[in-house]
Amino acid sequence: MEKQDQGKDWILRTQSSGVERIEAFFHGSGYAMHRHDTYALGITMAGVQSFQYKKSLRNSLPGNTMALYPDEPHDGQAGTEVGFRYRMLYVEPSVLQDALGGVALPYIEGGISTDPRMFHALRNLLEQMDGNVEPLQQDDGIFELAAAMDAVSGKRPRRHAADFHAAQQAREYIHASLDRTLTLDELAQACGRDRWSLTRDFRSFFGTSPYRYLSMRRLDMARRLMTQGKSLVTVAAMTGFADQSHMTRLFTKTYGIAPARWLRMVQPVK
Repeated sequence: MEKQDQGKDWILRTQSSGVERIEAFFHGSGYAMHRHDTYALGITMAGVQSFQYKKSLRNSLPGNTMALYPDEPHDGQAGTEVGFRYRMLYVEPSVLQDALGGVALPYIEGGISTDPRMFHALRNLLEQMDGNVEPLQQDDGIFELAAAMDAVSGKRPRRHAADFHAAQQAREYIHASLDRTLTLDELAQACGRDRWSLTRDFRSFFGTSPYRYLSMRRLDMARRLMTQGKSLVTVAAMTGFADQSHMTRLFTKTYGIAPARWLRMVQPVK
């Protein structure tokens, strides 16, 4: 994504698998009163983001999350002269409902939350604005977001019966699929479970999500191949990443150091 001129108002937009993402910067008035038939879920990145919602003026600061309920009128404007920058996710209620499993849609009082669960779940979905999001990664993020919204809305936690056999099958299937794109639908079909039940199963028994587990196993393989002398381009292709930059971003985020630097620093045990 190219850097934008902060002196002008701008909007960047991407769409993947029915989920729309935008990043935007505005001085003054951004939007007149309007409404969506989707959830509008966002994070304020800089400045003060002000909007009329439920007959009151709301002010979102960096680190806050916005969760506007479907079909609720709202506008948008800068709360200070320096303008505001934000990222927003528009997601159909049915997408979250699939993950929630038939309960009432979560409602966040006031449209703004300071709960870190909401912020982290939404930030993970909004990190990549280039549309290069793997299907399993997006499904994983949607599940986390739905769970966070359900928890933050104040509902009583619900228990579910977890299927260890299905989770174990999913784990084995992931190990056999490290070098290619894997979807949650494919994984669920292989294990004989519906997609969201399998996600819950996997988290219950292995402590992480299917996509996170897949990513970590890919990185394990990548490190082995790197120490064997394979080039970073070759390693990325052999471990199922979209390209070298995709692998580098995840490697750096996970280990706090870029793969090329890690490779220069790592020493074999004698």
